Amino acid sequence: MAGAPPAGEPAKGKTDELCRLTATELIAAYKARRLSPVDVTAAILDRIHRLNPRLLAFYRVEHEGAMTAAYASEARWMRGAPVGPLDGVPVSIKDSIAVAGLPMYRGSKAYAPAAPSSVDAPPAARLREAGAILLGKTTMPDLGCLASGLSSQHGTARNPWNLARTPGGSTSGGAAAVAAGLGPLTIGTDLGGSVRIPAAFCGLVGLKPTQGRIPHLPASSMRSAGPLARSVADAVLLTAVLSQPDRRDCLSLPFPAPPAPPPAEPEAVIRGARIGLLLDLGAGTPAGPETRAAIEQAALLLAAQGATVEPLPALFTEDPEGAVETYFRARVLSELQHLPADLQAEAHPDVRSWCEAAKGLSAAELLEAMNGLDRLRVQVNDAFAGFDFVLSPVMPMTAYAADLAFPDRERAWSHLLFTATYNQTQQPALSVPCGFDRDGLPIGLQIVGQRFADHALLRLAAAFETLRGLRADLPVL
Repeated sequence: MAGAPPAGEPAKGKTDELCRLTATELIAAYKARRLSPVDVTAAILDRIHRLNPRLLAFYRVEHEGAMTAAYASEARWMRGAPVGPLDGVPVSIKDSIAVAGLPMYRGSKAYAPAAPSSVDAPPAARLREAGAILLGKTTMPDLGCLASGLSSQHGTARNPWNLARTPGGSTSGGAAAVAAGLGPLTIGTDLGGSVRIPAAFCGLVGLKPTQGRIPHLPASSMRSAGPLARSVADAVLLTAVLSQPDRRDCLSLPFPAPPAPPPAEPEAVIRGARIGLLLDLGAGTPAGPETRAAIEQAALLLAAQGATVEPLPALFTEDPEGAVETYFRARVLSELQHLPADLQAEAHPDVRSWCEAAKGLSAAELLEAMNGLDRLRVQVNDAFAGFDFVLSPVMPMTAYAADLAFPDRERAWSHLLFTATYNQTQQPALSVPCGFDRDGLPIGLQIVGQRFADHALLRLAAAFETLRGLRADLPVL
């Protein structure tokens, strides 16, 4: 790749130093007139040009549009009149989120050729209103139904921490981009863990908010848009922007999110918190020893600051894996069957073969799976009743091979139960880095809050981030 640093050597120069800055740091530098959005955007676009061929983080880069927006932002900052809280901050956005004028493939050749979207979905509209600079659109697996970055349309996305490993899915390219310094922020979507899983695999903070907190289209009772960032402060910043009401999403909360409380010392946030420690679901793939140890260490750290941490028994008395997989197989099959047969055949073969089993489902069997999801919600609600927060792994393992659709082909969704559970209960849940495995791959701690307690969840995550001191530098590429 022309212009790329040799493998194993860090990128050099001032421009790459600009790419290390968080959104919060950029805003502070713009206010002080130490930096210009023009220089920052140019540096990030240069880094995208050099690294994207290895990562496949972006499928569409808006070079001209981004630089035009950067010059306009620079002029506003020079006048002391930023248009919003993200003015001049470069941001990327997932393929499946509509951006006016840009094509949307949802990761699949089944939707190609894609006409440009006619309108901005709510997250894209909020970015424009806040003055963000749209870098482009990021890659994802077909129909967002894999925890890896395999795409029939885009190719295979790769993890910046190890190019042989997956960045996770389905916000695959977005996570790879932020982890590699190709912009400080990205917006993903999460239906079963698609923000939190890539955040965990790439060493980022990723939030699935309370369902309805961030408006999105199409309206959904399970899918939510959410931020991925290199710090909790940046996730808070982007969440505040995305949480403004949008009546187009008929299932979203109709009122603005309350203002974020001011930062507090970690001990003040943690002391007295009632925290459950969930290491065993009683279903799905069990957490591996290194992942389990990292979560236990996180719990000990919080307990040392005055939290009451209580181990939880196995969560599920009824195994929900079959219900979860049956429902999502039927959902993906339904989406594909809306397409002509020749286009259905263009979808990734692993996705097609996975949802094939849903073809024989009766209405009664599908309804029983949905009833199983209802019972899951009751079990979780009862188990979490005495806690403010629950800690668990995000994934049972760290990032697996980039060319695998699933870590276990025979049980394709067994590894997703730590995350998919909270799309059903509509609780806020996030991933925050808590360590590395023996191969140097990030491990994510999942913190789950009570519904509507998003700010409390983010405050605890910020306190943990400060105590753990694990805000990682960019991986060497």
